[in-house]
Amino acid sequence: MKAISYARYGGPEVLEYADVPDPRVGPDSVLVRVRAAAVNPVDWKCRDGHLDAILQPVFPVIPGWDVSGVVVRPGAAVTEFAVGDEVIGYVREDFLSRGTFAEYVAAPVRTLARKPRDLSHEEAAGLPLTGLTAYQVLVKALQVKRGETVLVHAAAGGVGSIAVQLGRHLGARVIGTASEGNHDFVRGLGGEPVAYGEGLAERVRGLAPEGVDAVFDTVGGEALRVSANLLATAGRLVSITDTDVVDYGGRYCFVRPDAEDLSRLAELAEQGVVTVHVSETFPLERAADAHRRNQEGRTRGKIVVTVDRE
Repeated sequence: MKAISYARYGGPEVLEYADVPDPRVGPDSVLVRVRAAAVNPVDWKCRDGHLDAILQPVFPVIPGWDVSGVVVRPGAAVTEFAVGDEVIGYVREDFLSRGTFAEYVAAPVRTLARKPRDLSHEEAAGLPLTGLTAYQVLVKALQVKRGETVLVHAAAGGVGSIAVQLGRHLGARVIGTASEGNHDFVRGLGGEPVAYGEGLAERVRGLAPEGVDAVFDTVGGEALRVSANLLATAGRLVSITDTDVVDYGGRYCFVRPDAEDLSRLAELAEQGVVTVHVSETFPLERAADAHRRNQEGRTRGKIVVTVDRE
């Protein structure tokens, strides 16, 4: 099959488009014909070697954890899916090797759910990692309740845009940091935008004088420090990027594959509660360009790699 892979850590230039062996399908996996795979910051961080301490690479590595596609062969023990089923998945294992930037991927059943019917494959591919991150932080870690005020950082990005929508669905008031050019986009999601950078604390206090009940940090560093000082009494703080959050009494979260959570997200997408904004698509052979664009850090919604159907 054709795939993108890298044989060593490095920049986008290490990504190669070439033939690689077809994946083997274990008893608890299904072979998925990939239609689309979303790009996430973790993809290029892995490629650069930043996650080497926790994820062992087995070179050559095929990058990508998000997928939307069609089941072409279930494993021997699989009863959940059949040939022809459209599925989405956050196909992460505890090592780096068998990713989704390929024509086919062998995906463990624990990573999959049925694709939302009304989403295109490009939109659906952008849901698993970002959606699971938002869901597991807001629902499980922060336990956001109706009537609370939540601060979401980078609210126009992949994770942030889903978090704004989920927060509103949970009945919370959502304040979201974003660049001025993305304020209308955040408003359209149901959030109240504020500019990030110097003076952030004053701007948030202007909207929530008593502080916020929960903070969803996707940025780290100075944003995390400021956020800790914006919490109301008994406020909660979670970061997905900065482990220093524990020093502020908060919690660090790393998203995990969960078929039940992903199925719930698919239901919310079918109900129109959650939408995925795809800002740009690239063909598989141009995955390096997709990585470069994502590394610029100014993406609204998702960047997606598409795979030729023939």
